[in-house]
Amino acid sequence: MPEPAPDRALIEAISSALIQAIEGMTGERPTVSVGAVTEGPVAAPEDCAWWRQSFSFAADAHVHIGAPESSWSEIGNSILKAAGIEDGDHESIRSTFTEILSQTFGGVARTLSSRLGKQVTTSADEPPGAGASPSGRTFELNVNWAAIGPLLVLVSMETSLLAALQACMNSADRPEVSTAAPEPATTPAGVALDEETVRRSKRMDLLLDVELPVSVSFGRAQLLLKDVIKLTTGSIIELNRSISEPVDVIVNNCVIARGEVVVVEGNFGVRVHEVVSRQERLRTLK
Repeated sequence: MPEPAPDRALIEAISSALIQAIEGMTGERPTVSVGAVTEGPVAAPEDCAWWRQSFSFAADAHVHIGAPESSWSEIGNSILKAAGIEDGDHESIRSTFTEILSQTFGGVARTLSSRLGKQVTTSADEPPGAGASPSGRTFELNVNWAAIGPLLVLVSMETSLLAALQACMNSADRPEVSTAAPEPATTPAGVALDEETVRRSKRMDLLLDVELPVSVSFGRAQLLLKDVIKLTTGSIIELNRSISEPVDVIVNNCVIARGEVVVVEGNFGVRVHEVVSRQERLRTLK
């Protein structure tokens, strides 16, 4: 099956990630359908606010997300209500919608990382609502869930971004070609390896260069969204771990070790006391 064009691949990733972001914050799974597609300047509603996102593979090219106030306020307000907040103010509602976009593009980055075979990151590089309506290839997304909808969300992709994505997709699909006759791989004992073993070894060599996020967890706490909004400078959050318990070392959202916090030349560090088993790693996937 041929790969989708870069604009279709990107809009599918955005639609899927948007569904997951809304479902994760409301517990209800929406539907997102792709409507009209236009080229050139966007004919957006006058009250349309725009958010701009960039990707690491094309930092100078962008995706623009636009939504009229009736859409972003309805989405943001519905998410606050799902969290038990019935009277969210204008700024809280707007911030909630911005958080949905942040989670959405985090999911898009993970999808592209898997598709392209390299780490892709994304960032919002322009304040919400700043700038005029963009120009590019624009998709209309119709968002429906529960008794709400359809709500219009516009996704405009700059031509330079699509070109960069296409180049990355081509590079990921193109196998490396060598004109030299390959020498058979051997073990230290001089025994030739079969082709399948060689291929596995090459795949493993590629994986060894993949960068993974490493973090240390001192503990966790669950707060209602209304309590999170009330947090200010000086607020104290009580964690579910005593000071005598070891901290978790987390790699790619999985606990792989535990240890104690130490100070090394003025920087915090962790002295590993225990490497968890494979079974426990599966249980601690977050």
